[in-house]
Amino acid sequence: MDVPSSFANSATFPELPVTAVLPALRAALNAGRNAVLVAPPGAGKTTLAPLHLLDAPWCKAGRLIVVEPRRVAVRGAAHRMAELLGEETGETVGFRTRTDSAISSSTRIEVVTEGLLLRRLLTDPLLEGVAAILFDEVHERSLDLDTALAFCLDLQRSLRPELRLVAMSATTDGRAFAGLLDGELIESEGRQFPIEIRHTKRDIAAMRDLPEAVARAIRDVFASEVGDILAFLPGLGEIRRAERALADLPALVLPLHGELSTAEQDRALRPTANTTRKIVLATSIAETSLTVPGVRIVVDGGFRRTPRFDAGSGLSRLETQRVSRATATQRAGRAGREAPGIAIRLWTEATGRGLPLQDLPEILNGDLGGHRLDVAAWHALMGTSPEALALLDTPPNGATQAADSLLRDLGALDETGHVTPHGEAMARIGAQPRLAAMLCAADTPSARATAAALAALLEERDPLRPRPVPGQRASNPPADIRSRLHLIAGDTHHPDADRASLARIREGARRYRQRLGLRGGADMDPDAAGGLIAAGFPDRVAQSRGEPGRYRLAGGGSARLGATDPLARESLLAVAALHVRTATELCLAAPLDAENLPDALLARTTEQVETTLDPVTGSIMARKRLRLGALVLRDRSVAVAPEEAGSLLLAQIRSDLTRNLAWTEAARQFQARAALARTHLDPSLPDLSDDALAATLEEWLEPYLAGLTKLAQVKALDLLTILRSRLPYEVLTRIDRELPRMIEVQGGQVSIDYTAVTPTATARAQAFYGIRETPRVAGGKVPLQFALLSPAGRPQAITADIAAFWKTGWPDMRRDMRGRYPRHDWPEDPATASPPIRRPRG
Repeated sequence: MDVPSSFANSATFPELPVTAVLPALRAALNAGRNAVLVAPPGAGKTTLAPLHLLDAPWCKAGRLIVVEPRRVAVRGAAHRMAELLGEETGETVGFRTRTDSAISSSTRIEVVTEGLLLRRLLTDPLLEGVAAILFDEVHERSLDLDTALAFCLDLQRSLRPELRLVAMSATTDGRAFAGLLDGELIESEGRQFPIEIRHTKRDIAAMRDLPEAVARAIRDVFASEVGDILAFLPGLGEIRRAERALADLPALVLPLHGELSTAEQDRALRPTANTTRKIVLATSIAETSLTVPGVRIVVDGGFRRTPRFDAGSGLSRLETQRVSRATATQRAGRAGREAPGIAIRLWTEATGRGLPLQDLPEILNGDLGGHRLDVAAWHALMGTSPEALALLDTPPNGATQAADSLLRDLGALDETGHVTPHGEAMARIGAQPRLAAMLCAADTPSARATAAALAALLEERDPLRPRPVPGQRASNPPADIRSRLHLIAGDTHHPDADRASLARIREGARRYRQRLGLRGGADMDPDAAGGLIAAGFPDRVAQSRGEPGRYRLAGGGSARLGATDPLARESLLAVAALHVRTATELCLAAPLDAENLPDALLARTTEQVETTLDPVTGSIMARKRLRLGALVLRDRSVAVAPEEAGSLLLAQIRSDLTRNLAWTEAARQFQARAALARTHLDPSLPDLSDDALAATLEEWLEPYLAGLTKLAQVKALDLLTILRSRLPYEVLTRIDRELPRMIEVQGGQVSIDYTAVTPTATARAQAFYGIRETPRVAGGKVPLQFALLSPAGRPQAITADIAAFWKTGWPDMRRDMRGRYPRHDWPEDPATASPPIRRPRG
């Protein structure tokens, strides 16, 4: 389509507050700079800025991409711009969302969601034919927005310096974006129409009272004011309760939330054809970028649902929380789009002053799995490291590590953090990483059809919702996800099936089939669900703990299922959905066969033989175990490998040498003699102390353990022989000569105890008669010590100087012994009582 030179000044464009600053925006972009446009809600930036830029010199040969945070905003913005041009969408102005599109060869302005722009950047990183990208509602700070903006800045810096980038915001945080984009800050003042803000006199006491409080406020303002009403509630449950409370009001009451079909959402956004007033009950989907025709009144409940990442469970879950002041301003702005309006806030002014200024950016509290995969894929395409990307906020280190760990478990990243071919395929699919891994694991037409249905199902609400029974607590539907697949395949006769949800799931499955290149009507295989889920949720594989409904998760922790659930007795489950209440509950799951695991799961397992020592029997046992995280999926007894047995025996022996080796008296005596020899004869001799032996087990003991599998066999080894083999023959000969095991005495020999502090010979006193001097060992360096016993074997005296003892100590001992043992010989001078003792020998 050729755009006339006067296009930007067309009289069909309304004069809105932003109109005054659009020349400054054009001038900044004409000069080749980026820009940040700050304009309050209702100022017209979303629709007028793209139209006024379309005939700029730098844009005539290219397209403008306008990025919106939500699908409903994409369609709304495209329809409004096309309407201003007097055209249908799909001509000059087109749009693309995940669910539908209207684009033609003549399209010059393309309105897309943040997620679609991100997918396009990863498949067409140069964005050829695109002259500028306008990011609308950047103050919402979604993770996809931050990531896509960082990629565009990197593209502009490295390969496309002529690409213009514009960030548009309704709040005063424009200076931060101006610094990020190194662009000119352009601000528009004033709304299109004034808005009266009204606060309640008291806050809502409890969240359960919110729907009724919103309904009361609507009734009051419906009776006193004119115009349609837009009310904000946190979620679908609150919308339904408020809808029931307003059923008797003479108005058209319409819900507006993300689970509605396109047609149902458009119905809420179209003006009514008659005088019937309209009340729209909306979630945060209607906060920004939308004009709901006819709305003059906004009723703001003050709460919204926001995804929060729980690092403890590894799950993202929706939490209901107070809105920020910036969000409240956005919501109030919906009332001043077409005429003066009223914003009724169901909280006090004091509470309002305590609200946070801004909502926390998703990059600081969201699940970073998709972001980290996109960043790794971008690095593979452009060579830009994650640290070099321009982000307003640095993601938390803990959440980043958790995301990278999950991506490695999914096979998307290697150990160095680089994207794998499998990860690149996951990124191209454009789904949440777990779902992308599941889709990539499907290797047959029936598996791909099943994976497509599973992915669509997990993106929507569970279509099985038991009808509430008055007076009874709501029960959970059966957890078997295969029953949902049967519903998706066409069984809509289930009494608890939600047909609207099923319709959305089938449409989502159709889109995923297209992404997987699935043509024709391939049938699903519900029995393949377990393996596919396990590919995307390996950390949520659940193994029975032996009690029905009690499971252990591969990623750590435990989960439960109602004992009466049909899956409660399955030994192994692949879990697609968990619910964290006071405990973690299994919501959607499918059985797994531990003996026939899918390849995608086997690739994430480790198989190893684990040997253990039975503390009771002392025997070594070997088990071959297949592990997935904290789970043992298979466990078989196998033969003990010799090297495994030897290592385990060595470890056990090292833990307690005294207990685990056969320390005979002879072995201990030799160890003590070797220590004395090392001290007094040759310091270079091997150290045979317990500490040294424990440190060198592999050197001196391991050869003797070959073929042994029990501690009893170890204790049967001749430790004395093993220790003596540590010393050369000549050294052993010298030890036996210089440190003899015995000394000869009158009538025989007496053993020497080398384990004592001083080597000691112990015997009855008569054995030492005739010894005039204390013998010495170790080449005369170490004197022996004598322990003299009574005839009954009781110690009577210990001496290291036998000659002095005979003179000083013996008379007292002789007197005592003669009285007690008169039949024994107690000479006055034992030194001369027998022939001199010969020199000690070995």
